[in-house]
Amino acid sequence: MKVVATIEARMTSKRLPGKVLRELDGAPMLQRIIERAGRAGRVDQVILATTVNRTDDPLEDLARRLGAACHRGSEDDVLDRVLQAARSSGGDLIVELTGDSPFTDPSLIDDMVDFYRTGGYDYVANTAMRHSAQWEKDPTFPIGTSVEIFSADLLGKVAGWTQDPIDHEHVSSYIFERPDRFRLGAFEAEGKWERCRRPDVRLTVDTPEDLALAREVYARLHPRNPRFTLMDVIEVFEKEPELLAINGQVVQQRVFEQRQASA
Repeated sequence: MKVVATIEARMTSKRLPGKVLRELDGAPMLQRIIERAGRAGRVDQVILATTVNRTDDPLEDLARRLGAACHRGSEDDVLDRVLQAARSSGGDLIVELTGDSPFTDPSLIDDMVDFYRTGGYDYVANTAMRHSAQWEKDPTFPIGTSVEIFSADLLGKVAGWTQDPIDHEHVSSYIFERPDRFRLGAFEAEGKWERCRRPDVRLTVDTPEDLALAREVYARLHPRNPRFTLMDVIEVFEKEPELLAINGQVVQQRVFEQRQASA
């Protein structure tokens, strides 16, 4: 079974355009994400899933320089873009990551792949339940540490089952909104991950405030240890809780709210 980590990224993000090339300790954020995903032992290949827009040419150039593969597809149909990225490399299992998560932890990816393989699940996630009104699980990991795992075969079926634009924008929403149909596995911050039980912490980079916080954390950790962990990040906030005020007022956008607004 070939495991591929797909990273969705584009230059035309709505709240912070060009964010994937904003620097974190001297290198583009996308580079940091590719580097960290590539350290996951369970991942066989990292694939950038970007768009066919010319504005995303620099993203493909960066990915290939770093040894990652690249697939380019629809800007709006992200589901198909991720599916075709996996198929283009013969991927069987998809580890879905996003281009706004520079604190992706390779050890977390590995543990979640193992959790998927041993649990008999259709789908495994650690934060996506935040976006679902139907999946009655509370997220325990920080916002911006999302890892979602599912088979390419299942995603291919989902692509045929739904033509809802929201489902095609949010790759796995059709799955995590149907806990009665699919075996959903919630990976929780417990055991070795107990210290990371901080759902109040926001590590995603969607706004200028998010970027400012990410830069503060990278400045403290990356120069002395480029392989810093999520637990190292949490330790920073334990020592300097005032940092959380930098993006504390940012409101997280959620899929089920988008669906309600479009109804």
